[in-house]
Amino acid sequence: MELLSELESLTKVASEIIGFSDCKVFVFHGEMGAGKTTLIKELCSHLGVSEGMSSPTFSIVNEYLGGRGEPVYHFDFYRINDVSEALDIGAEDYFFSGNYCFIEWPDRVVELLPNDFVEININLVDEIRRMLSITLHGPKN
Repeated sequence: MELLSELESLTKVASEIIGFSDCKVFVFHGEMGAGKTTLIKELCSHLGVSEGMSSPTFSIVNEYLGGRGEPVYHFDFYRINDVSEALDIGAEDYFFSGNYCFIEWPDRVVELLPNDFVEININLVDEIRRMLSITLHGPKN
């Protein structure tokens, strides 16, 4: 668990998260307003994304260009009603592409996730502080 209390510490936290493992699929849990999108924006910046980043709430997926020319994908599955909607946009192709995938509201597509992923839970402590927990998930049995 790591306590995040200032926006300035996001850069350090993003570096630690990216260096946490070789996995490139990250799932984010937290209530609305917990800071999932804010943290993902910082992770994208750490990967060299320079274009404007926003939550893909309505588009479901945003694609950015990383610093080495590689795609970086940001998903928000809050508005999907059924896993078939994720399948329709080719979510599995993205998840297994070998590129970074940052997934908000992953509980709606859990059966589509690869065997290896990093889970990040963001819990509100108060208006300015968040508690982060990071878990590496290995192959499913």
